[in-house]
Amino acid sequence: MKKEDVPQQGGLNAGCREVNYAVDNDGRYTLAQSDGWEAKNIALRQAWEAIIDQLHDVIAEIRAGKKSTLAYHMVKNQMDPALLSQYSGVARRRVKRHLKPAVFDKLAAAELVPYAELFGVSADKLRTVPDEPDLPLAELDQSETDKP
Repeated sequence: MKKEDVPQQGGLNAGCREVNYAVDNDGRYTLAQSDGWEAKNIALRQAWEAIIDQLHDVIAEIRAGKKSTLAYHMVKNQMDPALLSQYSGVARRRVKRHLKPAVFDKLAAAELVPYAELFGVSADKLRTVPDEPDLPLAELDQSETDKP
């Protein structure tokens, strides 16, 4: 695509610009910044909607006593037990045990520190979940309207 045709449609990329290859007036490939484009926005929206659906499901499981609140923070940050184990330094076996509410509720504050630091929340916040997922698409939509 030509440099002047690089899409500038804003969207769900939270104000971040991306770099694309484009052809300049001399026919050479060059780098051109883009605010986003419609196809990417649609794909991102669908991905965020899927994550929000997963968060609704995990909140229901937490309320039913099937999972600990750690599961919410794990899903919110798009992790599975193996990835959470790698990033937190907690053994995978222990992560899986901590997903059980009876085990997680007995953990000392010091044992929550690796998770809290990883997720950027306090240990107290790690023990709670909101009534509704705190990744609403309305806020993501706002980033689209903020663009000139």
